Amino acid sequence: MRVSRAQAAANRRRIVTEASRLFRERGYDGVAVADLMKSAGLTHGGFYGHFESKEALMAETCASSGDIRTRWERLTAKRQQPPFQVLVEQYLSPRHRDQPGHGCLFAALSVDTARQTPEVRHAYTGTFRKFADMIADWLPGRRTNRRRRALATASSLVGALVLSRAVDDPELSSEILDAVRQQLLGATASATPASSGKPAKE
Repeated sequence: MRVSRAQAAANRRRIVTEASRLFRERGYDGVAVADLMKSAGLTHGGFYGHFESKEALMAETCASSGDIRTRWERLTAKRQQPPFQVLVEQYLSPRHRDQPGHGCLFAALSVDTARQTPEVRHAYTGTFRKFADMIADWLPGRRTNRRRRALATASSLVGALVLSRAVDDPELSSEILDAVRQQLLGATASATPASSGKPAKE
C-alpha cells in the first residue's frame, strides 16, 4: 500500500524525534537502525526510504536541534525572570541531568560527535553556533567581549552537566551543578547595568 506524502513526512519526523531521544540516551553507536525503527513503530526496511544512511540521520538530529532558541524562548516567556537566569537554572537542574534523552544535544553527544563524519560534525557545529549566539544575546551587563563570554558560559554549562552525569556520587553531582550555577549567576549579578529581562542586542 502506497504511503501518502503527508504520512511519509510524519513518519520521517517520528524517526528523527525517536532517534534524537535514543542517541542522547545511548550514544550513536548504542542505537541500531532496527531498534530505532522498532521504537518508532515502523518497519526496519522503511528506514532507507527516508535516509541514505545512519550517519545522514545522525546529522539531521543535530540539525533539528537548531531551533534551540525557540524552545528556550518559550520556556523563558513563562517566567518572570531574566532569560539568562532561567537558562542557567533550568540547564543546571537535577531534572535536566536525569533526563538526557530529552535534554541538551551538546551534553549528551559531544564526545561521540568528535568521532563522527564531517557531515555530522558540521550539523552539530551549526547548532552550537546558534546556542552560543543565543547566550550572547541574553548575557546581562557589559557588552564588551560578549562572544568570548558566551563561549565560556556555554562551555561551563555543558561541562558541568556532563560531569554531573558521569560521577557516581549523587552529592558530588549536585555540588557540581550548584557550584557552576552560582558561579555563572553570581558573575552576571555583579555586572552592570542590571538586566531588564529582555534579550540584549549587540
